[in-house]
Parts: sequence; structure tokens; C-alpha cells
Amino acid sequence: MAELRKKPKNDRTGVELFAGAGGLAMSVHRAGFRPLLFNEFAKRACETLEANGAEWLPDGQKPTRAPESGKKVPLVAGDVQDLDMNYLKGQVDVLAGGPPCQPFSLGGVAKGDEDKRNMFPQMFRAVREIQPKAVICENVRGLLRPSFNDYFQYILRELELPFEERAAGVDWKKHDATLLERLQQEPEDAKKRYQVVMTPVNAADYGVPQIRNRVIIVAFRRDLKVDIELFKELVKPTHSETALIRSMMAGGYWEHHADVPPHVREWVEKRLPKVSPKDDGLLPWRTLRDAIKGIGDNKPLPKITDDMLDRTERYIEGFTEHIGWPGARIYDGHTPNELDRPAKTVKAGVHGVPGGESVMLTDELMPDKITYKHRYMTVRETARVMTFPDDWELKGPRGEKMRQLGNAVPVLLGEVFAKAVATVLDKAEGRQK
Repeated sequence: MAELRKKPKNDRTGVELFAGAGGLAMSVHRAGFRPLLFNEFAKRACETLEANGAEWLPDGQKPTRAPESGKKVPLVAGDVQDLDMNYLKGQVDVLAGGPPCQPFSLGGVAKGDEDKRNMFPQMFRAVREIQPKAVICENVRGLLRPSFNDYFQYILRELELPFEERAAGVDWKKHDATLLERLQQEPEDAKKRYQVVMTPVNAADYGVPQIRNRVIIVAFRRDLKVDIELFKELVKPTHSETALIRSMMAGGYWEHHADVPPHVREWVEKRLPKVSPKDDGLLPWRTLRDAIKGIGDNKPLPKITDDMLDRTERYIEGFTEHIGWPGARIYDGHTPNELDRPAKTVKAGVHGVPGGESVMLTDELMPDKITYKHRYMTVRETARVMTFPDDWELKGPRGEKMRQLGNAVPVLLGEVFAKAVATVLDKAEGRQK
């Protein structure tokens, strides 16, 4: 894959289930883990993974051994339930993925009936087969809703005791009672029990130019005796809204964006507090304007002008997928993105659905000199909001690319947690330099 073709900094290994467009896979690779296997169900997402270097295996073909360093990573397309991972036992440092989880079907909430699309059981099966040193799961913050709390706590306990497999036909509440009883007992084999850390996050607090509330679940094999407190310290937020406000009030933000029209700066500053908030010692939230200008090694994206809003495929100043899209509309309850705030959550919706295709306000005033023009964000702008590198290739029509991005894990967010996992594993195993 674009960056995944490069050899990681150390020889740790990883497996990615529910790989999607590869956001978490890239995060884990950047943290120094060499991928051994990808699995993904959606055809277009598989095309994206293949375009970035994965070896899409023919239907029916399954890997039987881990790829050697420097070789292409096998991509098994299809249902994870058909995937046998026993051949990787003892060879994997981290198992990562964002399993789809609808714990209860819409009509079955009151009954407590579980939705068959809940893929957490497949993550637990993978843990049993692979016995990784660590597990990283990303999922929606909705799992923390009070109505889901009992089931979510059950998920965490299942991850603590993945080898206490739930028998077919057994109610989850009955299985949960068994897990609670087992957790009161000392483990016979520490390799079969995990320490679990659950962290609610907003991606903006980790340098991602997007408000994205999620939950990250990380587990470590108990026999490794990982320093959990160090891990928690390493995944504390690094950026804040307070710091962004202070930067705007002090002028530092505007120095970085010297080309912003005075009327835009005035409009933004009118909404700031009259007194600067207390310094919290963190870095400023990154904004949509920051993302378009370029974070890290990225150079500024070319400006999309009115005459480019025609859906025509172009190669603009070295950028692909930076294509103007006409007919942007603002729907009731769907406010547009503002350039000087982190973007709203990129969702896997569709045109006409709140949270689907993202609309942004521009710096250009309408003829009434009161309201600002708006347009759809390009795929490349959205990819930057998800902190994908500019050379990451997405496959499919525009709507499908946006769907893949909406389902992905922001690369910078995943990287923070993957690097923390690598650090504490290195310490536990005496591999620190």
C-alpha cells in the first residue's frame, strides 16, 4: 500500500480484520507493525486495498502461512466467518479492526435480541485462534449509550476472557454471568486472559481536523504484564479547542493563514469569547482550513473555482480526486462545515442524507454580502480530513469513495493508539532502545 509498501521501523507484526479503506491498517503500520493478513467484505473497499498494494487472493484461496518480510500482504475478500486464522497462532503482535456492531436490532431492543450483523464474536474467535499480544478495536460512541451499557460491558468482559467461548444457543446474559464468575478466579493460563482498556475519544483531540467521537478498546495479554498506566498516559489528548481559541485570539492561527479575507476573520472573531481561556498546555485543534492548506508534509490543495464545479475528472496541480461537484444543498438539520473549525464527522451516508456528502462554506460572499457560498467537499479534501496521505488511492465512484472514508479510522487517531501499544509491548518485552 502507498505507505505500507515501506518496511516498518521494527519487526513487529499485525493482522487487520474489517480493513475497509485501510485507515487503521496504515496507523498500525506507521507504528512499526508489519501486516500479515487483511480481510474485508465490501468489494469496493477490497479494490482500494488492492490498489494500494495488497494481494487480493482469488475466490476460494486462503493463505496457509504468514508472508515473508517485503512480500505483498494477502487480502482475503469475503465473510470473516469463513476465514481460518489458526496458521498465524503465536506470530501476531497486534490484531486490529473495527467490527461492525449493531448489538440489538432496531425492532428487538426491548427483547434484547442480538443483531446477526454484530461482528465482535468474530474478533473474539480471531483472538482465540491467533492469541495476539494486543488487540485494537475502534467503534462508534453509540455503544456507550445507557441503553447499550449492559451489553457493552459484556463485550469488554468477553475480550478479557476470549477463551470462555459462548456455546450455541446460550443467552448472552447467561454467558455474561459465567464470565463474571470466572473473573473472580485466578487464571490457569495468563496467555488466555487479557487486560482491557476502553477509551472514549474525539479525534479532534488527537490532531485530526474533524470532530469524530468514537471508542477505542485495547487489550493486552496478561502474561506480558504490560504497564497499563503508561499506556493510558500515552493516549491522553494532545490538542484542544481551548488552544485553538487562544491561537485565534493571539493571532498565531491567522499568521498561518495570511490569505484569509479580512471579512472572514472578522466573522470568526466575533464569535470568540471576550476573554482568552486559560492555557491548557495542549496544541490547537486542527481545522478544515488547516487540512486543505496541508498538515505535515502535505502541500496546499488547489482552489476549487466555480467554473470547475462540473464533475469533470481532472489532475489539478498534481492532485487526483480533487474534483468540483455542483448542486450543493444544505438540508434541514444539516449545517455545513466551516473552514475555521474541525470538520464535522465524515459519515458513510449518501446524497440527501444528513451526514452524507459533506458541504462546506467557502470564503466567498454571496451577492447579498451576508451569506457565504457553499459547495460539496472533494474526495481529496475529505481524505485529508480523515488524515489519509495524498498518495492513497480510493476505488469506486465518488459516492463509494466517500462511503469508504466515512467508515474508516482517521490515520492519525489510530496511529496514536498503535504507537502506544508498540511502546508498552517493547517495555514489557525488554525491547526498548
